[in-house]
Amino acid sequence: MNMQPQSGTPREVIVIGKILVDLIRTLELIESDIAAEEKRAGISDRSVVKYPMLARTLIERRDNIKMTIAALEERERAKHEQAATAA
Repeated sequence: MNMQPQSGTPREVIVIGKILVDLIRTLELIESDIAAEEKRAGISDRSVVKYPMLARTLIERRDNIKMTIAALEERERAKHEQAATAA
């Protein structure tokens, strides 16, 4: 009978790390797009009524990605701790 690790922790840590790299790169691209849209519109103050809708949408997406990154970093940290206590 094959004895496999119960939680697949090492594999999960690798997968989480790869996802984090992709999300951080996406975050950088979105922030660049926000800056470009603000420059194009000549408005960087979000309280202005004419602030670009595209920039608003990108900001919401950026904020959601930041929350996802934080959650994944916490999960990755927990997996590292779990692996350390199991060893």
